[in-house]
Amino acid sequence: MKDLYSVNEFAKMSDVEASTLRYWDDIGLFSPIKRDPQTNYRYYSLAQITTLNFIAMLSDLGFPLKTIAELRKNRDPESFLRILEDKEREMDMELRRLRERSSIIHTKQLLIRYGLRIDENEISVMHRDSDWRAILWPRNVYQDGDTFIEPLTAFVNQAKTNRINLDFPVGGKYDSMESFLLAPDRPDCFFSIDPTGTSIRKKGDYLVGFTRGYYGNLGDLPERMVAYAEENSIKISGPVYLTYLLDEACFQDPDHYLAQVMVAVSKR
Repeated sequence: MKDLYSVNEFAKMSDVEASTLRYWDDIGLFSPIKRDPQTNYRYYSLAQITTLNFIAMLSDLGFPLKTIAELRKNRDPESFLRILEDKEREMDMELRRLRERSSIIHTKQLLIRYGLRIDENEISVMHRDSDWRAILWPRNVYQDGDTFIEPLTAFVNQAKTNRINLDFPVGGKYDSMESFLLAPDRPDCFFSIDPTGTSIRKKGDYLVGFTRGYYGNLGDLPERMVAYAEENSIKISGPVYLTYLLDEACFQDPDHYLAQVMVAVSKR
């Protein structure tokens, strides 16, 4: 074994980039044991590998270089344990954020893929084999002339306080088909399609219809769904759920937004 190793040799031995070794030397975090006064070449000893491994481990775990430098100067088991505990809590929070972001991405993908394959002119009865989970928002309060915009805006301003992640898709819930027919642009409450929420739509048969257009602009879909139910001896029973499968994330033109309306039904 040699007594001294160049920066490139030491980099290969330690699996730390030579540029990283030079940078750590420049900031005083980890310096070579010797420096040639004429060539300014750096030379490291084999004994330094343990210190380097300690620094590299903390760096890989995401500790700031300032913290690593402080630990190099002064550490004991108790203080190192506290630092590890703090880092673990920080990583747990980041994991929760990542899981939530992954859930948002997954939910949006499901809606888009479904929206791309449906026949938007079709009204039919579909069976749902499982419950559907979402977070139900407080009941909306409307003043004269209000549409969904006013209560939605009011709630959005309080979303953080209520710990609601608005990155999840948002839908509208109506108490009944009667309230949907009366004011399709005024849902009785909103919900966010968050899989961590409670079940708000039970498995069973649903009358389902689709329409294009901006939020709240459902055209004659409510009337067509009622007519379909009458023609096919279907009994509508339960709340109505409005979900936008393709929205502003998919189209610049609001006229292309694709909405799904569904309501529980049974045969008469």
